[in-house]
Amino acid sequence: MENKILIEKALAARERAYAPYSKFRVGAALLTREGKVYTGCNIENAAYGPTNCAERTAFFKAVSEGEREFAAIAVAGGKQDQTGKEYCFPCGVCRQVMAEFCEGSFRILAAKSPEDYREYTLNELLPERFGSNNL
Repeated sequence: MENKILIEKALAARERAYAPYSKFRVGAALLTREGKVYTGCNIENAAYGPTNCAERTAFFKAVSEGEREFAAIAVAGGKQDQTGKEYCFPCGVCRQVMAEFCEGSFRILAAKSPEDYREYTLNELLPERFGSNNL
C-alpha cells in the first residue's frame, strides 16, 4: 500500500477523534503485513488517565481481531484549529505497544498531509526498547 493512502486513512480517522478537553485530535492507520488496515482515533476521558491514543486504538482493534504481524502505521494529529501545522509522533506508551508486536523495521509515518510526512523505523523512535527478551 502506498504511504499516501495510509496517511489519508489516518487523516480520516482523525476526524472521528473524541477530544473535547484537549482539542488535540489524532488519527492512526495501521497496516498489517497482509495489507489490511485498522484505523483508530484518540478517545479522551474527563479523568484523563483512561484516555486512549489513536495508535493504541488501532493496535487493540487489530489484535482483538487476531492480527499479529504489522508493516507500518501512519499518524496524523494536532490541535483542532491547527491541522497540518506540525508532525504528530506516537507517545512513549504507544511506542512500547508497537514494540510488543513489531520488528525494529516497522515503519512509522508522522504526517502533516499525504504529501508531507516523515518516515521512521521503530528502532529509530524506540532504541533499546524493553521486550520479552528482557524478562
